Amino acid sequence: MVIEVVTMKITTIKEFRDKATTILKSPEPVLVTRRGKAAGLYFPLEGDSIPLDLRMNLQLSIADLVKKSLEQKGLSEENILEDFETFRDDRS
Repeated sequence: MVIEVVTMKITTIKEFRDKATTILKSPEPVLVTRRGKAAGLYFPLEGDSIPLDLRMNLQLSIADLVKKSLEQKGLSEENILEDFETFRDDRS
């Protein structure tokens, strides 16, 4: 049995912001903390592109979050389109 040990860097949000380019080039995972609690996790992907199933799941998750946010605020797609039209008309 072979056990692979994976190291993970732990960084604060401030350090992540200040050193993002360097951190994102690293091959190791990074746990980002805010006030000592986990705020996010970065896992570098191998290869040149994001796998299709991962992209689909991310898009579905984001769409679900947007839908819930709009519902909580009592907004609909029609409301947003009307706002865009009003904004566009006001700029003319």
